[in-house]
Amino acid sequence: MPASKHSRKTPAPRVLWKGAISFGLVHIPVALYSATVDHAIDFNWLDKRTMDPVGYKRVNKKTGKEIAREQIVKGIEYEDDQYVVLSDEEIAAAYPKTTQTVEIEAFVPADSIPFVYLERPYYVAPINRGAKVYALLRETLQRAGRVGIARVVIQTKQHLAVLVPTGPGLVLNLLRWGADIRPWKDLPLPSESAKKAGLTERELKMAKELVDDMSADWDPDDYKDSFKDEIMRLVDEKVEAGQTEEVTQPEPEEDTGKSSAKILDLTELLQRSLRKGGGKADADDKGKGRDEPAEKPKARKPAAKGAARKRTPAKTAARRKAA
Repeated sequence: MPASKHSRKTPAPRVLWKGAISFGLVHIPVALYSATVDHAIDFNWLDKRTMDPVGYKRVNKKTGKEIAREQIVKGIEYEDDQYVVLSDEEIAAAYPKTTQTVEIEAFVPADSIPFVYLERPYYVAPINRGAKVYALLRETLQRAGRVGIARVVIQTKQHLAVLVPTGPGLVLNLLRWGADIRPWKDLPLPSESAKKAGLTERELKMAKELVDDMSADWDPDDYKDSFKDEIMRLVDEKVEAGQTEEVTQPEPEEDTGKSSAKILDLTELLQRSLRKGGGKADADDKGKGRDEPAEKPKARKPAAKGAARKRTPAKTAARRKAA
């Protein structure tokens, strides 16, 4: 029987980004690889008459008519039904400067970042004679119980990230910005005090015994996606029965980023970094052998007050969204 899609061999890791980890005056040339594989079911739209892929149209929501790409502009809603239109040039100018650098700003305790901030992991591997410095950073972080908080620009978008030593390597996990995390106070939660929450010692003891009884070591292979397995079972049956259709898909493009990072003598760099206060080295020494870091975004000027109605800054922030 022909192999179904879910039984195919996982493709070899592909480089998604090349650059360097930077802390003090030390640079480590590295490449990023995706740390995850998407096994979710992807239902594509097909024309039942021809089995051609079906795409999406750009439609005017008021008239229902299709709009040509060149007639579309981008706007930000700052108030109900009120928009500020930005040109492609203005948007491009606001993008952070691409530096191809994972710029570590601080080393914090490994257990100080709540899980809710973690967004997307990437494996980090050394390239271009960077293995020794890579190993030094990995071992130092493990022994110190610390992780590196950094900024990185990937595909024109600036991210906050955490560099974590994990087993034999380093993982760069993109973080959500603090402003994107909703506060606990908005939820109807019980009191943090067990007594005020109405819990008795007997209930707590019984609950702990139940948890102890169900305790086990973490093994991801113990947990399966039952929906995906059932869908792929149906796919296998149809493949075996010859109920298939041929659809031509475009080939994926490979990102070929280039790095300008250089490796200097490790001991010298560490000594110079310590003499200059680690990450507080002056701009001249800090910029040797790599691109300059992305500039911090300038403070946004307050919007002019509308003549027809007024609103508070909090309301503006809550309603600001892309058109």
